[in-house]
Amino acid sequence: MDWLNKLERKIGRFAIHNLIMYLIACYIIGYGIQFLMPNLFNYLTLEPYYIIRGQVWRIISWVLIPPGQASFWIIFMLFLYYSIGTTLERTWGAFRFNVYIFSGIIFTVIGAFILFFAFGANALMGGLFSTYYINMSMFLAFAASYPNMELRLYFVLPVKVKWLGIVYAGLIGYSFIMSSLVVRVAIIASLLSFLVFFFYTIKTRGKSPKQQAQKVKFTRESKPLTKAPGTAIHRCAVCGRTELDDPNLEFRYCSKCSGSFEYCQDHLFTHEHRK
Repeated sequence: MDWLNKLERKIGRFAIHNLIMYLIACYIIGYGIQFLMPNLFNYLTLEPYYIIRGQVWRIISWVLIPPGQASFWIIFMLFLYYSIGTTLERTWGAFRFNVYIFSGIIFTVIGAFILFFAFGANALMGGLFSTYYINMSMFLAFAASYPNMELRLYFVLPVKVKWLGIVYAGLIGYSFIMSSLVVRVAIIASLLSFLVFFFYTIKTRGKSPKQQAQKVKFTRESKPLTKAPGTAIHRCAVCGRTELDDPNLEFRYCSKCSGSFEYCQDHLFTHEHRK
């Protein structure tokens, strides 16, 4: 993951925090369009045939297409995705979570264009592309990171996340076998993000978010800090941000790094220890 660390040092400060909240907001807008202006959906789908003819907004507007039909249970699913997304962002950091989600979106767009150039005008997608499988790959990443964490199925039955992850993987496999080529491309594109981050989840696999927080607790140096006006006391050793960039940032030293290396809240769990 050296390339990711280098990329984060350069552009990590531009990461979108609480990205999952914006993604869910897109779904809510999509459901509103579905009820109020259903014909507008035809102009939002991911269709390379129309994109190369000037309808370039389709490259991103397909994200508004909800991952399922509107129902009572979709509300609870959105809350679940929000909880999963915020947990992964706290564990990986905002930048890595951004890369995970956006890479799934980019891979999906690339897959759609590959289909188009392979089959030409006959490869109209018909709105089959959505972020449904990106969300499922996000759940797989969550299950790989916290396999022993328990969720309340139907708010009653305690089930470990690893078993739900196996069920999700089975559903993805079944969809891959039984669905059309377009859906298969969407599945492969979403799983590419999961495979890219799979080895990263090994660091946190088997530990709950609370255990990970306890792992990085330590005692800060007790000497008083003084600074000249306009200068920073704290600086993240990964992204270079200081309290001058964001006064709400929290900084901590890592007890496992050799030397006095300080990290912001986004990189306490994600940095490589310096020996």
